Amino acid sequence: MPGLLIIAHAPLATALRQAAAHTFADAAEHIEALDVQANLSCEEIEAQARILLTGLTERDERHEALILTDVFGATPCNVVQRLADGQLIKVITGVNVPMLWRALNYRHEPLDTLVTRAVAGGTQGVMQIASPRPQNQAIHPSHDQDHRHHQQ
Repeated sequence: MPGLLIIAHAPLATALRQAAAHTFADAAEHIEALDVQANLSCEEIEAQARILLTGLTERDERHEALILTDVFGATPCNVVQRLADGQLIKVITGVNVPMLWRALNYRHEPLDTLVTRAVAGGTQGVMQIASPRPQNQAIHPSHDQDHRHHQQ
């Protein structure tokens, strides 16, 4: 299974790792998190990320890893782009829980397939849902003169 490194603005990476370990306890040893603190330089962040990434790739027989980061163009993403080679180490930005869980659910698939599934999970997990009216609230009378309900 490819290692999974989550690197994001503090405390998001740790929180996502905890959500992953809660749901996929058997995969916890293959997941690392790096919370990027505002006072760290890019060099310090990169050094910490390299240490975590090396540990993950050494645990994987194919020496592969997937890095998930929070925001494209922000410091965590900019730093990890220096670590990815596009072959054994790949990066996805915009991490969310559906993306993470999809990656963990398909963690035994080849890295390219894993990337595709994780991106699909992340995008499919974002949607608007209807907000039902609480059951104890009465329907307010319409101020429509014709007492019709208009739908668009």
